[in-house]
Amino acid sequence: MNKLSSSSLDDLKASARGQVLTPGDAGYDDARKIWNAMVDRRPAVIVRCAGAADVRRAVDFARENKLMLSVRGGGHNIAGTAVCDGGLMIDLSPMKSVRIDPAGARAFVEPGATLADFDHEAQAFGLAVPLGINSTTGVAGLTLGGGFGWLTRRFGMTIDNLLSADIVTADGQMAHASKDDNPDLFWAIRGGGGNFGVVTMFEFKLHPVGPQVYGGLVVLPLEQGKEALAKYREALKTMPEELTVWAVLRLAPPLPFLPESAHGKPIIAFAACYTGDLAKGPQAVEVVRGLGKPYGEHLGPMPYAAWQQAFDPLLTPGARNYWKSHNIGELEDGLIDAVVESVQGVPSPQCEIFFGHIGGVAMRVSPAETAYPHRSAQFAMNVHGRWDDPKDDDRCIAWARDIFRATEPYSQGGVYVNFLTQDESARVGAAYGDNFDRLVQAKTRYDPQNLFRHNQNIKPAAP
Repeated sequence: MNKLSSSSLDDLKASARGQVLTPGDAGYDDARKIWNAMVDRRPAVIVRCAGAADVRRAVDFARENKLMLSVRGGGHNIAGTAVCDGGLMIDLSPMKSVRIDPAGARAFVEPGATLADFDHEAQAFGLAVPLGINSTTGVAGLTLGGGFGWLTRRFGMTIDNLLSADIVTADGQMAHASKDDNPDLFWAIRGGGGNFGVVTMFEFKLHPVGPQVYGGLVVLPLEQGKEALAKYREALKTMPEELTVWAVLRLAPPLPFLPESAHGKPIIAFAACYTGDLAKGPQAVEVVRGLGKPYGEHLGPMPYAAWQQAFDPLLTPGARNYWKSHNIGELEDGLIDAVVESVQGVPSPQCEIFFGHIGGVAMRVSPAETAYPHRSAQFAMNVHGRWDDPKDDDRCIAWARDIFRATEPYSQGGVYVNFLTQDESARVGAAYGDNFDRLVQAKTRYDPQNLFRHNQNIKPAAP
């Protein structure tokens, strides 16, 4: 705080429409809390932006006062990049507007909106865009890293549906980025994370989805895991793109459709979402029912918005989280053996491994078309260490790292940038592959002093 005079802070407060918080202010501790409880940082000042003017003012203030700058959208990023120590945090969470243009099938979304905010507005018109699987995730961070979810096989990555963005750059100016305006910036923000500025508005192309979809869970004993994953691998070859199925290995949570005797037992669950003609739903998910003899299943029609929230109870904020992730091309036998074996020794009942199936339309885009390059990755495999007690940190982190090493021979070498933890800055190059040099060029043009560096950082070229 010694860097900031009280008069400069008073000026900042007077010029902002939103709240400006410093340590000790009411609301300061709530504003600095994020999803991953392992992250506990204390910014010198938090600007809770009410609009683009506040964002510009905060960027200028951080630059002029040589402050570390961090940007919070949904606060969901595993690495905790939203919050910095001793610097300025731009908090975008008050900027939650979602405007739907149903005739034009467009959505205009502010950067504080969550997936739940987005779905609430878009589903009122039976429209959607591919987003993640946890409704408390922020649209902004998810999009800037690439973004995928239940609709990706059918409609591509989130960034494949981004039409334009308004972005405050490091000089405090507002730029419009699209295929026609600042195309190099538009290319870079589609996967390059928050390295290039603060997006204050996203424009997405929408697709007819829902409001009802067909899907749910089929939960098998882990003893059937190897055979079930081999069948799953085969079934994916002929699954329609309206059907997305993810595989999750963990201990069984106390789900109401599971017998009590299965609770806490090692399982493999297949989560299915079919967005085609509802009447064809039961037939479409038969392939999932055929993967093994389940402990229990829960399949049927449901609102798309409800399915987007189905995993929220397992992903609540406030737990300690540590991830390790690979991009996977094929589910090889050795990979299947390694993950099935590792779930038998999970260090916490909240730990899990999932295979997020991407595939489909997302794989038919050229790797050079967006900053996100991993178009040949059929899966993002995530080893999700999750627990509550800090005393379990070493044990749970070691478990995640051990699986990561055991499965590395079966990976493509790349990684999804949104799944990188704070100790993995050395893997930023792996996140961008052949696109990295072009990202450095964009960074050098739009942020030559690396003001936006509290992230999975792409450094500008030296002057």
